[in-house]
Amino acid sequence: MSRQPINESIRRLLEGNPNVLHVTDKTIQYSPEFKLSAVKAYQEGKTPYEIFLEAGLDPRQIGTDIPKQSLKRWRKSYDALGEEGLLSERRGRGSTGRPVTRNLSAEEQLKKAQAKIKYLEAELELLKKLEAAERRLRK
Repeated sequence: MSRQPINESIRRLLEGNPNVLHVTDKTIQYSPEFKLSAVKAYQEGKTPYEIFLEAGLDPRQIGTDIPKQSLKRWRKSYDALGEEGLLSERRGRGSTGRPVTRNLSAEEQLKKAQAKIKYLEAELELLKKLEAAERRLRK
């Protein structure tokens, strides 16, 4: 089920809120500080609905399920990455990011290379079987 587009009057109202960074027709980008304070307030026992209302964000205007969904996402990020997970922009980088190879020991690099070789060998075998099956079908 898709959300209703955010109308212009609500968009202007939201853009005036210090807890909101940016608003489009369908999305609201909240400030990192708000995300962090919301997660901490939730840990203290407040409901997502209460947290958003106190921040000047009426769930009836933005969608009644938005506070709960947002808090769930932010808590997951906070649990995995701590405060930095909420204070830094992570879009497009995945939830944990790629491991940095320059910090791996020689033994870890060797294991990683061996795993890659094993994967590539399996891929090559699969391609050989596929070619053989295609040749049989052409005959």
